[in-house]
Amino acid sequence: MKKTNYLMVLLSTVWILAAACDKEKIVSADGLPPKAQAYITQHFPGYEILQVVKERDDLKTSYDVYLSEGYNLDFDKNGKILGAEGANKLPDSIVPPSLLAYVNTHYPDLFIRDWELDDRGQEIKLSNEMELRFDKDGNFLRID
Repeated sequence: MKKTNYLMVLLSTVWILAAACDKEKIVSADGLPPKAQAYITQHFPGYEILQVVKERDDLKTSYDVYLSEGYNLDFDKNGKILGAEGANKLPDSIVPPSLLAYVNTHYPDLFIRDWELDDRGQEIKLSNEMELRFDKDGNFLRID
């Protein structure tokens, strides 16, 4: 009985350590999915890719891309954009048109610094740190 318990603890420890070792890995820009590379070229021309971190978490793979000028982009394993944040204004071309129109109408003196897409919808953060929540179709839901 003691051998079985010891073996279970040992195997659990090995499994946890193996899973922890595979969470983050720095890769080259060429390691990004082609769709993500094209997205960066289109929306951030002239910006330098400083670092790409490939993350594995609960069977999901994603990429965090750090660009010059303080921008950070998140992509899924296929290169679909999941979010962007910056120290300054995000390019209008990356913000869904309905969200951009809402901000321009209701907060004309502010700009969008962060945008995130998840299973529940979309969220943006404005230059005054206010967070706005939208559904997947871009309809305003609430201020967070």
